Amino acid sequence: MTTPSTSTPLTPSAPATSTVPAGPEESRAPAAPPDAAPHDAQGPVPLLRRTTVQGWFQIVLGLMILLVVGGTVVGARLLADTTRVSDYVISTLGPARVDAYRLQTALLDQETGARGYAIAAQPPFLQPYTAGKQAEAEAAARLRALLSGQSSLLADLESIEAAGAGWRRSYAEPLIASVTVGAPRPIDTATADRGKAAFDRIRVLLNAQTAHLDQARTRGMEQLRHIRTVRSYVLGALVAVFVLAAIVLGVLLNLLVARPLWRLRVASRRVADGEFTHRITPQGPADLRAMADDVENMRRRIVAELQASQAQQEALARQAADLDAQAAELRRSNGELEQFAYVASHDLQEPLRKVASFCQMLERRYRDKLDERGVQYIDFAVDGAKRMQVLINDLLTFSRVGRLNDARADVALDQVVDKALANLAAAVEESGARIERPDELPRVVGDPALLAMLWQNLIGNAVKFRHPERPPVVRIDCEPDAERAFWVFGVADNGIGIPEEFNEKVFVIFQRLHSRDQYTGTGIGLALCKKIVEHHGGRIWIDTGYTGGTRFCFTMPISAPTTTATASTTASTTAASVTSAQARPPAAGIEGTSE
Repeated sequence: MTTPSTSTPLTPSAPATSTVPAGPEESRAPAAPPDAAPHDAQGPVPLLRRTTVQGWFQIVLGLMILLVVGGTVVGARLLADTTRVSDYVISTLGPARVDAYRLQTALLDQETGARGYAIAAQPPFLQPYTAGKQAEAEAAARLRALLSGQSSLLADLESIEAAGAGWRRSYAEPLIASVTVGAPRPIDTATADRGKAAFDRIRVLLNAQTAHLDQARTRGMEQLRHIRTVRSYVLGALVAVFVLAAIVLGVLLNLLVARPLWRLRVASRRVADGEFTHRITPQGPADLRAMADDVENMRRRIVAELQASQAQQEALARQAADLDAQAAELRRSNGELEQFAYVASHDLQEPLRKVASFCQMLERRYRDKLDERGVQYIDFAVDGAKRMQVLINDLLTFSRVGRLNDARADVALDQVVDKALANLAAAVEESGARIERPDELPRVVGDPALLAMLWQNLIGNAVKFRHPERPPVVRIDCEPDAERAFWVFGVADNGIGIPEEFNEKVFVIFQRLHSRDQYTGTGIGLALCKKIVEHHGGRIWIDTGYTGGTRFCFTMPISAPTTTATASTTASTTAASVTSAQARPPAAGIEGTSE
């Protein structure tokens, strides 16, 4: 029964070892044309190329599962055989030998009791015979139960029982029946010989039974040892097969995964190091070849993008050279414009002063000889020359913002506003204007002269364009923005206001909303304010949410933690003005007109 079980675990190992020759084919795979289709290759190479890494792992895993299942079946079979034989030797033959000894003892007790009773003629001497019969029956019953299915051993038992019954029938029972209690007599020789011959036959059968039981136990022990030996060999073979499978799996990992990945990594590093023309050759199983194809496609795309980038860089280099040439030309042109500004400032103003002076001299000398129209003409000429001088000075000032004497210093805006108000003292006093300002304004980094010009233009406009029915009120406020990167300043008035459709035009140079007869000026003031604010890194706009007149807002960068402006005024409308300015910030790059 053990011979079939020893051969079953050895057969699954053959498929596992058959995958080992795939290694040399893998090592020859790179020699094949890289772009050849899998069916064009020779030998087992197409299988390597068509099968993915996952497929190879599934094959090896399937073989290992078969090994595990086969080993489990064989091991279970061997364990069952071991248990069966062990139970047979220990639970069957062991008790059977004990009961056979009891059976032998019971028969010997019967023989001794019958002979003793016959000699002594006393009932107590018959007790071993009676007890032996009962012990014989019990031992025979247990043996029959233990040896059920063992025909040869049961035949021994039946022979012993038949011989015992014949001995009792032919010798023991007649002998006992012939004994008279209390009258002992010796047994005659013929009866004794007949009983001895019958019982010797029982002894032979008992010895045969004992020998047969010993032989059965010996065979069981040999079978048990054989099964254990086979089990050891099978388990050793399973361990060897598992080790071999692990080695095969390692070889497959090296040939199918490690080597192609190493080659792909080397090729990718060559490309990453700048060798963009190096072609990445697909190798290994299907999925690794697909990944190598993707990397090769990526390399080609990178090469194409690099070529396009190089072409674009060359174009940008040419454009940069053209821009440098244009910048040099602009610098030269700006230098000429600066020179022209100096000429306009000095050389053009002198003839204008002469024209104005000679016209005034003509008026004084020939006033009594000129009619009213002639005096008017002379006044027009003098006024035109003066306005031309003012316009030239304003243009010169506008062109010099950020070009000459760009002083950068830590400026206290309170002092700047004081200087601007001092310059506007006559206009403020004449108009009866009231200036509302914070208790303290912050410090900023900038040009003090330009900042004074900025505040002077904004406050001056608020005083100039006042409402005819009420005295002007100018409110100055200041707050940091939401990100605390800029100061937001506001200059609000209660004047005539600016229509909303002109909000984008008021900062354009020479743009006027009123005639010179109504309001004097050159139309450069607000354009100059815009240029000064942008020169300091800020913005300027009109608060469209303010309805009580006009409110100009502008920003200045917060350069460092300095004195914080409290931005509190006596008027309650200041906070509302700042809120409306923050709610609607201007769009970058708005340009308009100035008055």
